[in-house]
Amino acid sequence: MADPYATLGVARGATEADIKKAYRKLAKELHPDRNKDNKAASDRFSKVTQAYDLLTDKDKRARFDRGEIDGDGNPASPFGFGTGGGSGGFRPGAGGRGGFDMGAEGQGGDFSDIFEGLFGGRGGAGTGAGGGFASGFGRRAQPKGGNVAYRLKVPFEDAATLSPQRITLADGKTIDLKLPAGVDTGTQMRLSGKGDPGPGGAGDAIVTVEVQPHRFYTRDGDDVRIDLPINLAEAVLGAKVRVPTVEGAVMLSVPRGSTSGKTLRLKARGFHRKDGTRGDQLVTLVIDIPADDAALTAFVEGWDGRDTDPRARLGV
Repeated sequence: MADPYATLGVARGATEADIKKAYRKLAKELHPDRNKDNKAASDRFSKVTQAYDLLTDKDKRARFDRGEIDGDGNPASPFGFGTGGGSGGFRPGAGGRGGFDMGAEGQGGDFSDIFEGLFGGRGGAGTGAGGGFASGFGRRAQPKGGNVAYRLKVPFEDAATLSPQRITLADGKTIDLKLPAGVDTGTQMRLSGKGDPGPGGAGDAIVTVEVQPHRFYTRDGDDVRIDLPINLAEAVLGAKVRVPTVEGAVMLSVPRGSTSGKTLRLKARGFHRKDGTRGDQLVTLVIDIPADDAALTAFVEGWDGRDTDPRARLGV
């Protein structure tokens, strides 16, 4: 029978926006997905949700403010007596006989905007262990089973190409998952009904992706970077060389007179974006000079250009 205003930490005159802001903050902190096996947090989450449900229902909030119902939505007195001015309470019937007119109860607040994007889906509140929303006069929906967390290690190239990944669930069954565009380490996928069983149905499986590092690729936003060794002849004279990409090797034209650090771009060879486009592969040339090449050493010693200063523009 707690005061819903106190439960959410707002004043009695709080606006709906204030109430929603307070609820969002507490929901993030107490949601069962973030407090697995923490019954106290789960219980408090249910109370916070019940308080939000009442205060965002204009009729229920007005009746609570008038003292007709308590914080659980039940009549404020054992026989339902209120002030007589609301939709509930005791009112005289025909012939002066007393009769109870309970009125029509609302269906509770709309939580979809609160949980949109908050925990990876809509309507996720109260579906974990200890969940369940109050409705009507204290009736409580049966809670679903707890969510089960999984961590999926995805090879770098598979993440870039969105190759399906197979995961084995706790019950021994395997599922082939389709990776979403924009996937990165920390991306979560929710498998509805694949969690622990419960009286209100099974919970969900929450799969968190961990993109594995690669031995020569690195990720730069939606682009893929690679350092590509080339020899001196390829740099000076130009050449067509093979370069690996996440989808297999392709031929790349190295311009004549290329220097180490020059970056070439292979369009649409990076990670898939949510808008349907794709990043690029950025190839940085690295000239590989042999350590003990007598002919090259003799050439450079007699080369007129060896006294040029490529660092002059740096002021050193």
